[in-house]
Amino acid sequence: MDGVNEVGEVKVSRLQMEGENEDKTPPEHKCPALCDSLHSSVHNKENSPMMRAVLCAQVCKVYRFQTEDQRWLLVREQMSETPLSFSLPKQLLSMLIHEQTSRVQEVKELGDLSPHWDGLRHDVINHCNHLIGCYRETLAELDKLSALSCFKSSSSKSEKHLQFVPTNLHSQRMEVTNPDSTGVWYEFITFGAPADHHQAFKHGGLKRLLSKHTNHRGSVSSISYSQDESARARELLASVAQLQPLVFGLAEELLSVSLELNGARLQKVLDGLTQQTDQFVHALKDELVKSALLAIHNQCTANYNSSHVHSNGLLCDMPADLEGQTSLRQQDVSRRDAEYDEEEWDRAWANVAMCLNCIIAMGDRLQGREELTSSEQQETTGDANSQNTASSLSSASSWQEQLLPLVVTLRDCVREAAGKARAAMTFVVLQGAVATTVAQGSAQLVQRRHAVFSQALSAVVCGFMLKLYGGLEDPEFLQQLHCVGVLAQFEGLLSTYGDEVGMLEDMEVGVADLSRVAFTITKAKTEQLDDLLPTLSGAWGSLVVEVPLPPETFGSLPRELKEGHLIRVHPLLFNIGINQQQSLAERFGDSSLQERLNQQSCERLRAYCNTLRDRRPEMTGIQSLSDLLSSLDRSVETRKRKNVEVLWIAATVCRKVNGVRLTSCKSAKDRTAMSVTLEQCVLLRERHTLGQQHFSTALDCMRRFVFTEMHRDGCRMENVQKNVGSRKFAFSSVQLLTFPKLYRPPDGSFG
Repeated sequence: MDGVNEVGEVKVSRLQMEGENEDKTPPEHKCPALCDSLHSSVHNKENSPMMRAVLCAQVCKVYRFQTEDQRWLLVREQMSETPLSFSLPKQLLSMLIHEQTSRVQEVKELGDLSPHWDGLRHDVINHCNHLIGCYRETLAELDKLSALSCFKSSSSKSEKHLQFVPTNLHSQRMEVTNPDSTGVWYEFITFGAPADHHQAFKHGGLKRLLSKHTNHRGSVSSISYSQDESARARELLASVAQLQPLVFGLAEELLSVSLELNGARLQKVLDGLTQQTDQFVHALKDELVKSALLAIHNQCTANYNSSHVHSNGLLCDMPADLEGQTSLRQQDVSRRDAEYDEEEWDRAWANVAMCLNCIIAMGDRLQGREELTSSEQQETTGDANSQNTASSLSSASSWQEQLLPLVVTLRDCVREAAGKARAAMTFVVLQGAVATTVAQGSAQLVQRRHAVFSQALSAVVCGFMLKLYGGLEDPEFLQQLHCVGVLAQFEGLLSTYGDEVGMLEDMEVGVADLSRVAFTITKAKTEQLDDLLPTLSGAWGSLVVEVPLPPETFGSLPRELKEGHLIRVHPLLFNIGINQQQSLAERFGDSSLQERLNQQSCERLRAYCNTLRDRRPEMTGIQSLSDLLSSLDRSVETRKRKNVEVLWIAATVCRKVNGVRLTSCKSAKDRTAMSVTLEQCVLLRERHTLGQQHFSTALDCMRRFVFTEMHRDGCRMENVQKNVGSRKFAFSSVQLLTFPKLYRPPDGSFG
């Protein structure tokens, strides 16, 4: 009775349908609903811990519809909230706070910098600190809400502290039971178009704002580095900071030991110096350093170059004779202002290696390990000369004097190479920080993008988890996940007029950002609810959603999924405006945004299907996709107003390839209700032989308002009630004249 705990079972042995004994209800209002509301699920897997981790606050409606062969379909319509509406945004905010804090720490650890680079560092720190402050404030406000919060109403979509929370996010599910079969489930995710209503749309949405920012930046900095490259740069900086003092210390120790005239001691120190210098050279031989130095030359000011990119011009050549003399060559410092010499960096680290070889050769000679050549033996004519040579070699001051210039040269070359490498890697770290902060635009623009992404992420994770749970016993589907990834098809019903253009521009970027998200399946510690909730890891731009499964369920997965193989997300957005504002856009405005989106999504959908066909050719129904894709191409290219056929075909293809279906309008309560109920009835007709003469009746039944003393309306009317407190769709009769006919609700259900 409380909607949470089971209290028993109800078995129905006979159903008396409305109108069988009396006919008081007008024919147009006859609705074959069996019951208006079931607030607790029956004893089945719908009440399992897994389902409770993704669904809550369920509302159910059950209907009976007649098929073409006069049999009956039992249809259970279920609408549920999800705890992911709040739990995932809170996790994302925590992750972003940690990421921004780490970036501040990274750039602070770079030490003393030139004025130019120090200015960049301060820009990054200020930018990150502003975001950290905003995100901590938002997270604190969300933490104040009840732990049971699962729903953000459409009337709250502009509230600042709910910016990251999806609007009116629900799972809409339909179970269909034929007389001779068990239930088949169909899932829909409905939520308000992911958009930043708090910042509003005066200057457009994300797509336009990002484009303006890119044009404004122009060619200020076209260099960007990946997270892996930034990590390598930090590792190289740490290596240089560790190895340079070791090399210098051992070089000094070598000079000190040379005074002892102890060959064994000299060799021991020389071996240590060789090992550390080899590690130093190996660390420097990274193409990232070379490319960064070239980028510095191309991108930075002359003052910046003169402060950070310099050469002391030391080049140590191997000796050509037994005397092992070192030749030093001064490089022309004016090279900085001339054409960049890409080989300069190779010479810098090669100089270090050659200096080391000079010292090794001198050490061997001082220890008497070099054999005289036959010509030198012939030139040795007397004991006096031999004694003088021995005396020279055995002189402590002579050993140090001969090693000193070589050690000085080695230190100079190490200092030059370390300086260049440090400058290059500092550039990489700072550019990486700038690219992920300041270069992305103002803090408000970055925050807008994060908020829109958070809304889209919550919806797609909910859809994926339901799709995964429903396909755990389908080997074909599980193989598809790790071979190709999962398709997420977003259906938009936004117009390309007024503020909804900005919403669509926000949605476009938010959906596109999901392509950098991947899922992985993990084994839950227990079957407790908290252990089955999804968690986020990684960083912005490479986010991983970990979906835990109970140990027994996890054990039945394919090997690749159990080993943590990433499941890529392939997001698509098809949009067809259907309201009166779209009529204005088509007559007097611009629909190019919608046309471009549909064309791009059509191409990406075909690419996904081709990949699926190549990698999983044995999949059921895969061969039938070609005709559907061709029809979709034609529909997209057709210049037809409010061509909702695009949405129908795209949805059909999505279901054939086991994709996640997500539907949005501004707040997901009115136009979305029309779309979802239409798709449910189309599925009943196409897959379960719903009689054509009963199609309109079924459609009206799922949309209807209260028409008798008993509540006989569908789940979407419940959605309207919980959002705005009214049991009527927000349409007027005049507005509905501009809607496609199948998207119009029955009389009495709007106003």
